[in-house]
Amino acid sequence: MVVVLDYPSLAVVDLAAIEGELVFPYVPGLLSFREIPLLAQAFKRLTIEPDLVIVDGQGYAHPRRFGLASHLGLLLDRPTVGCAKSRLCGTCNEPGMQAGEWCELADDGVVIGAVVRTKTGSKPLYVSCGHRIGLSSAVQWVLDCCRGYRIPEPTRVAHLASKGRLTAIKV
Repeated sequence: MVVVLDYPSLAVVDLAAIEGELVFPYVPGLLSFREIPLLAQAFKRLTIEPDLVIVDGQGYAHPRRFGLASHLGLLLDRPTVGCAKSRLCGTCNEPGMQAGEWCELADDGVVIGAVVRTKTGSKPLYVSCGHRIGLSSAVQWVLDCCRGYRIPEPTRVAHLASKGRLTAIKV
């Protein structure tokens, strides 16, 4: 499921869904090979081309430094941000408990992403560069797209739509 939101209103302006068989088996760390074929088809069905893509997955903060967000961003040639609910690699401190606080995620002394508190008191998210974007911009976009929920609206709304729980869609 791909959902395009207007910014700054975050109203849904386009969406595309693809149903198909996942050919590549589930292999930890190789999610992009499983999901990219169907995601690429969904992006082709959009009538509005997004300026920025936020992916529920890793970008540079991946053991191979090339997660789903990196793979998709390269394929689409669009700025892409990885925004994951769990950490695949790296070490970090916990950011403060207030929304907007964040700290660097590092691996072998190299900054690979950020640990970002998007909602006061909630678990942090793991944000990393996917393609054509810097880390501070990626963090800011994720924070700007969180409207009272832990998950940024683009991925939250896509998840709701994929489960058939998006009742009022404005396309």
